[in-house]
Amino acid sequence: MDFAFTREQLMFKKEVIRFAKKEIVPRVREHDLQEAFDFESFRKMGDFGLLGLHFPTEYGGEGADVVTTVLAGEALGEAGVDGGLTLAYGAHTFLCADTLFRNGTEAQRQRYIPKLASGRWIGCMGLSEPDAGSDVAAMATTAEKCGDHYVLNGTKMWITNGPISDVAVVYAKTDPEQAHAGISAFIVEKGTPGFSPGPPLIKMGVRTSQTSELVFKDCKIPARNLLGREGDGFLYAMQTVEWDRSALLAPFVGVTTYMLKKCADYAKGRIQFGRPIGKFQAIKHKLADMRIFGEAARTLVYRIAWCKDQGRPLNHLEAAVAKLFIGDWSLAVTNDAVTLHGGYGYTHEFDMERIFRDTRLAPIGGGTSEIQKMIISKLM
Repeated sequence: MDFAFTREQLMFKKEVIRFAKKEIVPRVREHDLQEAFDFESFRKMGDFGLLGLHFPTEYGGEGADVVTTVLAGEALGEAGVDGGLTLAYGAHTFLCADTLFRNGTEAQRQRYIPKLASGRWIGCMGLSEPDAGSDVAAMATTAEKCGDHYVLNGTKMWITNGPISDVAVVYAKTDPEQAHAGISAFIVEKGTPGFSPGPPLIKMGVRTSQTSELVFKDCKIPARNLLGREGDGFLYAMQTVEWDRSALLAPFVGVTTYMLKKCADYAKGRIQFGRPIGKFQAIKHKLADMRIFGEAARTLVYRIAWCKDQGRPLNHLEAAVAKLFIGDWSLAVTNDAVTLHGGYGYTHEFDMERIFRDTRLAPIGGGTSEIQKMIISKLM
């Protein structure tokens, strides 16, 4: 593995940071307090090319490799973009649009990818259910074939971008008698009769991302909206894992750099007992732990990205290790960032409390830490 970025990649990262600091970061606190999605920033990300970065140019993308795509996610975090917007970006680009691109027909690609890559449309993925999270095979949503159409019935839950999406990749059982082999994927557009998103959930963190349930009640969709082949849905869902553990985790890596810089600057300027608190060993250790976490997390995330660029098949072990490490260890360092700032760290003004709240999702969303340990133990 080559651990060096190219000159072009480093220049691109600087441009993304510059763009984000100018066009997105000034509105982060306002939208977090209001629990509002920043449509303006999302559209600007599309104009800048971030939403379709890895797609071919003929579909409105930039044709970037996976490492460069992950680098963009890290840059957003390093610039100070909140976890809600980066989560919405990840669900849109990697869980929805990439699944459509990899498994859709040419007609489906032409219809959806340019709109999603530009940000004119917003996408989501409907996999989890009220009673089927980590246990995907337990999903109860069904899709019954009736001539030239399917009828969907069921409810999805915890769907990022659910209330604001124009198109959803939805997983349902076409054969309820089967477990994983009975799952298929479908494309459902906003406004389809029988399809309705629930109201946005009030969440502890990532508050600028809109999350809701998706309800399907005798939702009739044309057979051409089947994505790929019947029974292959679970495979398509698993294909998103590497994106989930690389591009979606990359902002966590970037925000660690952002957090470390803020903490170091504060430690140099905060005077207690006649000297900067950064001179005390306890504070030095907290800063060291942040740096150690950031370096380790970066290596794990880029290893997955590099493997994808090499054409390796599903890398479940590397993905599970990265997800577990970042999910669990990020809690300690973000907690240290809050306590290092003292009372100020508990206020919205200094960003640390927002980062702490956003990070709390890491060991839960996209596969819990307990599930990652199960995967790791099976692949040892």
